[in-house]
Amino acid sequence: MTFKLNDLPYGYQALEPYIDAKTMEIHYTKHHKGYCDKLNDAVSGTPYDNMKIEDILAKGEKELPAAIRNNGGGFHNHNLFWQMMSPKSGGEPKGDVANAIHKKFGDFAKFKTEFSEAAKTRFGSGWSRLVVNKGELEVMSTPNQDSPLMYAKTPLLGLDVWEHAYYLNYQNRRPDYVEAFWKIVKWDFVNELYKKAQA
Repeated sequence: MTFKLNDLPYGYQALEPYIDAKTMEIHYTKHHKGYCDKLNDAVSGTPYDNMKIEDILAKGEKELPAAIRNNGGGFHNHNLFWQMMSPKSGGEPKGDVANAIHKKFGDFAKFKTEFSEAAKTRFGSGWSRLVVNKGELEVMSTPNQDSPLMYAKTPLLGLDVWEHAYYLNYQNRRPDYVEAFWKIVKWDFVNELYKKAQA
């Protein structure tokens, strides 16, 4: 199986002013493409060669060779990340995932605070996450390009806090980037992921 770079669901400029066009272009054409290319090299001729990326990552972070763990995680994380955002989105979730958030965290504001704090305090590079863990919602952060799938958890929402995701526009102001993210979250997509995780 050859992994392919999915098309962006919008133009590079579509998420402005929250994420600028140059950052989007570099992030997608250099970083995401790099993970895709290196993943193909890493799996070639191995038992992982004909596996779906989700099945590879589900092998677990201790099982996977470093090149497959890092590039496979980066490839899959970004496949989801682009779909978790869209222009004219944001606001509060609706549907099943909204009900689950209220049940778990009390209200959306408390969830938003916990998720944002995980993003702001992630030391170095990584992600802030909303995941399903054994049927329950959970906020966590993951280092580098680790996927929640490596820990038997299902990703629903993720925010990339590697510097390449925001530094051109925000420099060292990661909290401003985190706050801007909420303006472009595509909750319909997150809700669909939640429903699949519950099926």
